[in-house]
Amino acid sequence: MKIAFIVDPLEKLKPYKDSSVAMMRAATARGHAVFAIQRSALRVRDGAVRARAVALAVSTDDRAWYRVEGEHDLALSEFDAVLMRQDPPFDFEYVAATWMLERAQAAGARIWNNPRAIRDHSEKLSIAEFPQLTVPTLVTRAAEDLDAFIDELGDTILKPLDGMGGIGIFRVRREDPNRNAIIETLTHSGQNTVMAQRYIPAISEGDKRILIIAGEVMPYCLARIPKAGETRGNLAAGGRGEVRPISARDREIAETLAPVLWERGLLIVGIDVIGDYLTEINVTSPTCMVEIARESDCNAAEKVILALERDRA
Repeated sequence: MKIAFIVDPLEKLKPYKDSSVAMMRAATARGHAVFAIQRSALRVRDGAVRARAVALAVSTDDRAWYRVEGEHDLALSEFDAVLMRQDPPFDFEYVAATWMLERAQAAGARIWNNPRAIRDHSEKLSIAEFPQLTVPTLVTRAAEDLDAFIDELGDTILKPLDGMGGIGIFRVRREDPNRNAIIETLTHSGQNTVMAQRYIPAISEGDKRILIIAGEVMPYCLARIPKAGETRGNLAAGGRGEVRPISARDREIAETLAPVLWERGLLIVGIDVIGDYLTEINVTSPTCMVEIARESDCNAAEKVILALERDRA
């Protein structure tokens, strides 16, 4: 197969932990041709979606994990699979890319994750579809609503809807003297919508990333444990990763979501669970495959490639 990955600039990828690189390596190991596409290289001419795609020779050497073997101008429909793996921010340019990918899909291209599903699943707000799995949650831009929520629950987490890596996440208690300033900052004085959730003390035991590949729940998760004095488990915020088997409750949550998300064309999903509660559904570029594979027998990257092979069989 010819498999294209729409990714951030290759020189910025970290092969020792990047899930996209892990999938490229898995594809190479199974004899498939690997290509990389920059989002900026997508274009539509007279209804046809094309891109400048770089053919790669991919190795397991983290010091020199790829070699460029040529550049080709190809229609996306000429690939057997195209994986959209661009990191957020989920801004207008990201949305424009999903529009173009949707046009390619209409012309026969096999795009994963489904571009419409990516666009329709806010990684924060999509949990509102499953309130039975979440803690009390409020989404608003109104300061008075946020104040009432904090007063009601006493201990909360506030976060922007478009963030990643723990950026912009605040723990706000009822008596916090800075709460008005935090609300003003996050909402840009009422201009931006944010999410507020009841604080989950079990964050001290880890923010668990659970992978769902082609509707199948992976049996291990990466628990991201906050460093001392932190409420964020994100690895980018200094959290420590610990691979562990998923719990019965983790599986219950993931198996509730799995068939719904797979039916919508979401091949690779990373859900976040703190304690017994769903907190996010990540569909743009879910990661943690490398860490989990390193410490268990769960190779999610290979699972992705096997799913693509079944799709083209």
